[in-house]
Amino acid sequence: MGEQLRALARAQQSFQGLLMAVQGISSELELPTVLRRIVSTAMDLVGARYGALGVLDDEGEFLREFIPLGLSAEELGNLSGVELPRGRGLLGHLIHHPEPLRVKHISRHPESSGFPPGHPPMETLLGVAINVRGTTYGNLYLSDRRDGRPFDQHDEGVVRTLAGTAGVAIENARLYQQVRTSSEQFQRMLLPRLLDLHPFEAATVYRPASKPGHLGGDWYDALLLPDGTCAAVIGDVVGHDLKAAAAMSQSRSMLRALTLSARGGAASPAGLLHQLDGILERVGETLITTACLARIEPGGGAWGLRWSNAGHPPPLLLLPDGRTRYLDAPPGLPLGVDAGGSRDDHFHSLPMEAIVVLYTDGLVEHREFA
Repeated sequence: MGEQLRALARAQQSFQGLLMAVQGISSELELPTVLRRIVSTAMDLVGARYGALGVLDDEGEFLREFIPLGLSAEELGNLSGVELPRGRGLLGHLIHHPEPLRVKHISRHPESSGFPPGHPPMETLLGVAINVRGTTYGNLYLSDRRDGRPFDQHDEGVVRTLAGTAGVAIENARLYQQVRTSSEQFQRMLLPRLLDLHPFEAATVYRPASKPGHLGGDWYDALLLPDGTCAAVIGDVVGHDLKAAAAMSQSRSMLRALTLSARGGAASPAGLLHQLDGILERVGETLITTACLARIEPGGGAWGLRWSNAGHPPPLLLLPDGRTRYLDAPPGLPLGVDAGGSRDDHFHSLPMEAIVVLYTDGLVEHREFA
């Protein structure tokens, strides 16, 4: 009777552990994190000292990735020059025979190929395949229970159940990555490739929206104008959907055309933003957009920066001696608020070798990623 009660208590404890494990693994969407979480969770559930997950290559013959956990810093150091397992010996047995494998004495198994020099001794093994959409994705390996006992049928059942959940979590993480990659490719397609701006030098850094399906509304452009000046703009359309991405592309294209064709006072940054605001209003369905349009132009034997701000963060000036300065000025209204309102230009002299930085609010709102 006592043995039955202990077995029942163990089953209840394992069930509760599995529920928490499912919740923990399912909450992750980054594939590397998911894979490590699967291994650590399996180790906790059965009390294993060591664990690893081997990911199969496209042909399903060998391991292309091996994620070990449980090794101490010293043990990892002893294996620093050793190639990661490719799937030979007992590891390969599970690849070609994807049925749960329990081994009491690894060294005595007929397919055991031993351990490389510096590998810690391991006695027992529990291996379970992880399937994703009916295809073996990889194998989960556990070794040496902390209580010294061999893995039993209960352990096998727990890990098999976990492996089923792991397959779903892996598929979700892969889909997440595919959607994010597609979104990133689409966003990059909408952005321009910077042309030769000689004698000026320009560089851009663009980080697409990190959430799957989110399409950022940030945009930029830079042009060398016929009069030898350089125009640069950065903007941010409110929203993270296809409509915002379309508005971003539309605004950038319209402003480029205006910048290349405008003459006289209409060619000033304030004049160009005023014209763009009016055109967007006439087109209809205008989304709120912030923008900073700047022009580097000669003046009085030196260069200067003339800019107009439509509700956007101010330009940042990096001086040759390493000092920095925000070019603060009263910001105008964002585009799409009052197309008939007036806009102002601002001017600041630029020393030689100075750098002007235009950026979006994501850079200052999330400084830990900047």
